[in-house]
Amino acid sequence: MSEDSVRVTKLDNGFTIASDAMTSVETVSIGVWSAVGTRHESPEINGVSHMLEHMAFKGTERRSAKDIAVEMESVGASINAYTTRERTAYYAKLLSDDLPLGLDILADILQHSVFDPGELERERTVILQEIGQAEDTPDDIVFDHFQAAAYPDQPMGRPVLGTEETVKRLKRGDLQGYLRGSYGPERLVLAAAGRVDHDFLVERAKALFTDLPQGRPAATAPARYAGGDHRAERDLEQVHLVLGFEGVGYLHDDYYVQSVLSTLYGGGMSSRLFQEVRENRGLVYSIYSFASSYDDGGLFAVYAGTGEGEAGEVLPLIVEELRRLPEGLTEEEIRRAKAQIRADLLMARESTSARAEHLAQQLQAYGRPLPTAELLQRIEAVDRAALARFARQLAASPPTLAALGPVGKLPSAKRVAEAFAA
Repeated sequence: MSEDSVRVTKLDNGFTIASDAMTSVETVSIGVWSAVGTRHESPEINGVSHMLEHMAFKGTERRSAKDIAVEMESVGASINAYTTRERTAYYAKLLSDDLPLGLDILADILQHSVFDPGELERERTVILQEIGQAEDTPDDIVFDHFQAAAYPDQPMGRPVLGTEETVKRLKRGDLQGYLRGSYGPERLVLAAAGRVDHDFLVERAKALFTDLPQGRPAATAPARYAGGDHRAERDLEQVHLVLGFEGVGYLHDDYYVQSVLSTLYGGGMSSRLFQEVRENRGLVYSIYSFASSYDDGGLFAVYAGTGEGEAGEVLPLIVEELRRLPEGLTEEEIRRAKAQIRADLLMARESTSARAEHLAQQLQAYGRPLPTAELLQRIEAVDRAALARFARQLAASPPTLAALGPVGKLPSAKRVAEAFAA
């Protein structure tokens, strides 16, 4: 982000207000990002962050659920939310002239939601259907199993949606108590990007966000990567598998090393995995690598969807390609991976939604907005030696394997670890 377009104001109560001005557009994206998510929940109320996100749109002291929808859509605006393991976001996109309405509704749903019992029961049913749909989507639910195997018996390994058991027992008081204890102003960032005046944004925020709860959430248990093996035999046409290793968090010096390595290893059609496993051998329909970073740790992993007969061949190939990385890195593939990351970063600069989200996330992760020039510099600084070192580090960590489908021919996570040690 260019430093001249971004302004940040922190109020006395700790509430952060940030804007990224884009004078060439007529719209504005706004949102409130809360630094609480699934990892901040106790086991008994797993899924409460996600349910709270759903219930925020189901009525306040002065608006019904229909009123919220009608007011936004009457001006052509959209409003939505999402929950992750560390964040919950409530956001909207509007024409710039309608910014006051968007701010008023966001402030209303975060401070004055009534959690009507009837609406709660209806939304509980919706979320249970969402959990059922995820269970019926193997290339979706396999990632939850992977997360649970990587971080066993701890908040970071629990599903964002919660479980059928926990969702069924969540009560109105659970939502109210969680909101009071977790949504204090010091954990919130109001971010806007687009045609927005920062001074006006601060003035309206001061007037509207006057009833934020003052509670503080309990200390979060650190993420403890362990690795493991979860496989489930299911009557499916394909085997869906995720093989991963311990990665690094946002604040780690190797964050951008991890990004570049993931991109060249399996991040696109020119990547090693796609070319070798998909194009040269035709063993998979889909294969890609990804990195998930958190405040205090991360994961580096590969997803593959393959046939039962090919599954036993695909996993050793993934292992072999990772083993070959340290010695076989070329300057051309490193350059290509950096170009992909740079392009993604700069293309996102054209989106008001992406710029608002990036601004909020950077403030919560780093405590400051990161200028685009600095991000590009960090990407460019990644060299072959750092990539080789990081690849060896991955191979030395305990592997995590999750697989669904006809999994009988898959080697175990223990066999994978032995392959790296050989």
